[in-house]
Amino acid sequence: MRDTSVVGAGRAAERVVTMNDIARQAGVSQSTVSRVLNATSSSIPISDETRERVLEAARRAGYRPNPLARGLRGSRTMLVGVIVREITDPFFAGAIEAVSIEAARRGYNVVLGHAHARADEAIVLRSVLETRHVDAILLLGDMRDQPRLIEDLQGSHVPVVALWQGALHGVPAVSVDNRHGIESALDHLYSLGHRRIAFISGRPLGDIEERQAAYDEWGRRLGLRLPRGYLQRVANDPAAGERALITLLGLSDPPTAIVCSTDQLAIGVLHGAASAGLRVPDDLSVTGFDDLPLSVFAVPSLTTVRMPVREMAARAVEMAIDPPRSPTEPVVEILPPELVVRESTGPPNPTRSGGARPRELGRTTT
Repeated sequence: MRDTSVVGAGRAAERVVTMNDIARQAGVSQSTVSRVLNATSSSIPISDETRERVLEAARRAGYRPNPLARGLRGSRTMLVGVIVREITDPFFAGAIEAVSIEAARRGYNVVLGHAHARADEAIVLRSVLETRHVDAILLLGDMRDQPRLIEDLQGSHVPVVALWQGALHGVPAVSVDNRHGIESALDHLYSLGHRRIAFISGRPLGDIEERQAAYDEWGRRLGLRLPRGYLQRVANDPAAGERALITLLGLSDPPTAIVCSTDQLAIGVLHGAASAGLRVPDDLSVTGFDDLPLSVFAVPSLTTVRMPVREMAARAVEMAIDPPRSPTEPVVEILPPELVVRESTGPPNPTRSGGARPRELGRTTT
């Protein structure tokens, strides 16, 4: 039977390159080519000269392994499956790029699955990725509200590593120190003189839940009385951030500063503040979390907490493709974030002791 386990790297119209082709060019047997290309151990040694001749013939022929055929033979497919929960989130777009770059650096390609923000769809994707014989699976985004998925992954023969999951138990993970990030933003605002600091949170799962908890604990630790309504829970998009701002401005004791659990929410707050006739940071200080590329181009540029996305992606890919052989328990690595101070934060306006309010001539949004 003709071997079709390799394909040429040229035009799609070119014929399939086989191991027989490489064997003829190198002047060796097909079995020798297979052992060299698949790094298969054998009792019959292969000389360095023969190995190099086979590899050179493969390079000249445009050798490229067929991942599915390799998977069927039990070899590494050089594919990493990635299941992303919210592919439309700009943060995860950057995260996918970081994972892809790191995977490529190690000779791997990425197979992407989109769960459409639904964990039950991620279960189906997991099965599809396994049948395509990926060497590992990365989870991007919170899947903790679907315990069946986590149980299936824990029983899977494919190594799984989670990214940006919060305190996910039972699966190796790479996370960021969310508490430290939020505390650094709050400490920054406190040092500027702010005492009425509100928090706009996305849905309370994973990383977002940890950030919200950090806000609550910080206020209790400092003995601050945070008025009712200062914690706003909304969807994670700019429009929701803008609506939350209008709600906060309508309070009897509106805040002088707002911490947002994501940059998307913070950008919405900046837009809402401008529409309401408020100057940032003169009338209101705003911080975000993530350090999206757009944050530096916001008006004013956004003070935010920067996550080490590339470092986290590199560590996750490394853990996935080279997992410990006998782990006593899943490894969870937590990397520190960094506060990036830009133009959206400053001291509270002493002439606005009652907090930020829309100006009479300002236009509020609906």
